[in-house]
Amino acid sequence: MKSCPQCQRVFPNDAGFCPADGTPLAAASMAPAAPSADDVRIGTRLCGRYELRRVVADGGMGRVYEGIDKKTDSRIAVKMLHTDVARDEVALERFKREYEINASLPHEHIVKVLAFDRDPLSQAWILVMEFLDGEELRYVLKREKVLPPERLVRMLSQVAIGLDEAHARGFIHRDLKPDNLFLCGTREGDAVKLLDFGSVKDTASSSRKKLTVLGTTIGSPYYMAPEQAQGLETIDSRADVFALAAVVYECITGEVPFGGTNGPSILLAILTKDPDPPTTKAANPKYPIAPAIDDVLEMALTKNPAIRTKSVGALADAVGAAYGLTGDHRQWALVPQQELAAQIAEAMPRVMAARIAPLAVAGDPFGANVVGDPFAANANQPWPASAYDAARAPDSDVMAHGVPGGKPGWLLPLIVGVLALLVGGAVTLFVMKP
Repeated sequence: MKSCPQCQRVFPNDAGFCPADGTPLAAASMAPAAPSADDVRIGTRLCGRYELRRVVADGGMGRVYEGIDKKTDSRIAVKMLHTDVARDEVALERFKREYEINASLPHEHIVKVLAFDRDPLSQAWILVMEFLDGEELRYVLKREKVLPPERLVRMLSQVAIGLDEAHARGFIHRDLKPDNLFLCGTREGDAVKLLDFGSVKDTASSSRKKLTVLGTTIGSPYYMAPEQAQGLETIDSRADVFALAAVVYECITGEVPFGGTNGPSILLAILTKDPDPPTTKAANPKYPIAPAIDDVLEMALTKNPAIRTKSVGALADAVGAAYGLTGDHRQWALVPQQELAAQIAEAMPRVMAARIAPLAVAGDPFGANVVGDPFAANANQPWPASAYDAARAPDSDVMAHGVPGGKPGWLLPLIVGVLALLVGGAVTLFVMKP
């Protein structure tokens, strides 16, 4: 391995110069990490093999370092719990569980966790992961505000591949947010990796120890599904669909769908309000929002999970089809971003006109049904009729909740229950991780 004497970044042996500062690279053994007054661990070796080179992220739960595994001569990321956090048995168990669960996950679009260990000298608990070159979606949105549709479709398609496979194995992420979607740059576009399965719910194993106290919530409030906000034990993969739909909304509009000044006010908005349609937002004029996106996100962000979009793959398919793409998310995940951009640009005139056509033939603008049944197999619909058919398919949960249509009948008792929890002093836990 090679290293930059200036910034301590690590690179493969065939690299010549540091892309960050242009400094000629040297063998890592010849460019030792300089000790830091801010972190005495820089330059030290954990468990006899993991050499820490620099800090790459910091948060309330722990700190992440770039390093070198001296045993395999490979780049690694080392996630270390803060000392005070490590004293919490539940936090430590979650840390360990992230490694155990990750071992059974597919890794094409999920970060690979290599080891869970404790350094015998410092007594620090660590997770060792593959090192990723790129940046979190959060930083991209801070800089660019919104994503172009081709980048969004490619990213969402790859997330769907990894997440649907995790769901098929019984794992619910429960903390999807821009901070946990890592974009690795390639010549063809982003290669996405899902991060942080420390808050995962394992629905396949009844023997695994339960770490969440009844009535508490795990996750980030801006992206939390209503059933998750209540701390219900019945949450399933559709909670992740809701969270990812909230991320998509932010990628398109530059705003989160549900706002508030604190955790409880955000959760109350999620439980009682509907987000403004994306097409009503003033987004980047370079990236017009397909009209059908309003319907796609309305279905994915519906409060009743029984009538919500059934899977992340279905959400990705609907978003791509709304922009006029043919095929499905497994195809779009492999298409170069530039090619997706050309396909969307070609389809956009047809997509933008699709909502106007029904109005032109409807006649009376005050008629009972101007645009027709939104779930009908209408040739003017910009996304496949099959997606509507799947969405309106009978569901036993719908009947169980007594929901005849789009407005969930359980909304009022849901709100009352949450308010009772807040007023009664129930503890709400929001897990914020680096």
